[in-house]
Amino acid sequence: MDKFFDFLMTSLRMTNAENVLLGLVCALVMGLLVSMVYMFRSTYTKSFVMTLVMLPAITQVIIVLVNGNVGTGLAIMGAFSLVRFRSATGSAREIGSLFLAMSLGLFVGSGFVYLGFAFLLIMGAVMLLMSLTPFGTPRHEVRELKVSIPESLDYDGLLDDLLDKYARSWQLERVRTTNMGSLYELTYHVTLRTNGQTKPMFDDIRCRNGNLPVSLGRVTMTRDVL
Repeated sequence: MDKFFDFLMTSLRMTNAENVLLGLVCALVMGLLVSMVYMFRSTYTKSFVMTLVMLPAITQVIIVLVNGNVGTGLAIMGAFSLVRFRSATGSAREIGSLFLAMSLGLFVGSGFVYLGFAFLLIMGAVMLLMSLTPFGTPRHEVRELKVSIPESLDYDGLLDDLLDKYARSWQLERVRTTNMGSLYELTYHVTLRTNGQTKPMFDDIRCRNGNLPVSLGRVTMTRDVL
């Protein structure tokens, strides 16, 4: 503890303080640029954008404070692990942006400011290019089809011929009872043959299930996570 306070007092000299403040400004600028790249063609919340702006500066200050002190580094790592267990699972893009922001803070905290800006320029260009191009986009989107049927009908094989007709591939994911047990709800994951032409499929299914509710939408389970 005495060594830590001695180092802290030494680091508060004018020359070191100026370097730390300059690095803090650079880290905030980097965080702002990372947040702008992340917001491009993406759904986001203000709290997450604020985190991206502040994270490089926070990481930079931590690196300056640690400066080779193993005990302090282990304590900070333990604090980060506690924060991890209290956070919700994010998307792959969110996690990648967080790692990018933290790496920029490491660059600035280690004194490689110019290298950090070069890394940000390269990675930002890659992220924007990936957002603008169709690379990585699934050729055929998987949709979620929910069909309600009366409890009097046997759902095994009830819609197989219709799904073979309108879908490239399909799979029955879940069966559950609804409406106090008077209805079954069948949940399928389907890949349609022709996107945008779902009315004929809906009409055929409604004739089969007695005109009960039918819905088609995105897959509800989280697929955009690591």
